[in-house]
Amino acid sequence: MASLPIPSTQAQAQSAELTHCIQKAIATQGGWIDFATFMHMALYTPGLGYYSGGVQKFGKKGDFVTAPEISPLFARTLARQAAQVLAETKGDILELGAGTGRLAADLLLELAAHHQLPAHYYILEVSDYLRQVQREVLAECLPQEIFARVAWLDSLPQQFVGMMLGNEVLDAIPVHLIHKQHGQLFERGVIWNGNFAWQDRALAQGVLNEKVSSYHLPDDYLTEFNPASVGLINSLAASLKSGVILMLDYGFGVSEYYHPLRNQGTLMCHYQHYAHSNPLVYVGLQDITAHVNFTEIAEAGVAHGLSVAYTNQASFLMNCGVLDILSKVSPSDVALYAPLVAAAQKLLSPAEMGELFKVIALSKDVMQPLTGFMQGDKRHLL
Repeated sequence: MASLPIPSTQAQAQSAELTHCIQKAIATQGGWIDFATFMHMALYTPGLGYYSGGVQKFGKKGDFVTAPEISPLFARTLARQAAQVLAETKGDILELGAGTGRLAADLLLELAAHHQLPAHYYILEVSDYLRQVQREVLAECLPQEIFARVAWLDSLPQQFVGMMLGNEVLDAIPVHLIHKQHGQLFERGVIWNGNFAWQDRALAQGVLNEKVSSYHLPDDYLTEFNPASVGLINSLAASLKSGVILMLDYGFGVSEYYHPLRNQGTLMCHYQHYAHSNPLVYVGLQDITAHVNFTEIAEAGVAHGLSVAYTNQASFLMNCGVLDILSKVSPSDVALYAPLVAAAQKLLSPAEMGELFKVIALSKDVMQPLTGFMQGDKRHLL
């Protein structure tokens, strides 16, 4: 921790206020809270949580960089998949957790260039702070006639038609930490003893216990379970009348996620581009994430009668024509071409985002094979 940058005085004050709120929650709940509760408060407490406070999160001046922030190339390529879904469904786009709004802006501009704009681009965003950031970015980047198509929602619509889109949404959903030791299952939670600290308690009987037990985890094993992500997919599937739920994130199928060698789980924190594994410090000032178990996401879709397509990000972007987009820029135009090539390298390389990041599509009443999944089928890994 000594290597992490020291927060500003204002940031430390915000973190102290949030720390006090979590302390009160711990005291109210008998001196211990599960990690899912801690993570939810750390990220989403109104005005104080990481995603609710007014500190820049994305980009070079933030804590991490997402694909839309790297280059418009990501959105321009993704637009080809969106265009196919829109053409078949005659529907709209609904983006979950739209970050700075950069993906929405670039996606809408690319769709406009090909005369394939949806009537509406909905954004479902839980953070009032990020809503304001999105409004400012979109108002600045989009012509008024396109900006007028954007609307923010407070809840999922009923009978939605079109494409539901989530880029790096699932990894920020609060997780439960499970520790198997001496053949017994424990849930790792948080206590307060002058600082936040870990404490394990026997995992209570119930749905979570039954699910964890079914995986037959090895001994001395710490990992995450995320029933809330399944709950989100259940809600999206119930809302979807026809179209596609498209989720892009880092993660694995179940056998790789709960591999015996992955005995410390996948929990990760990001603060000013430093990655580390201690979520109990800099509360409210750092991102907290866990990789996605895509098998559970697929199973939730199948339970609602949805069709599943699954591949890695590199295959998805290649299928959607990322190299075709690059080919339209002359290499002699170094100022334009060089940044695009650098972005493509980061988005496609197995050593960067190309393999770790996956793309899953859950479809309903879509007849044509999805463009982004024509090659590189990875469903056998689910």
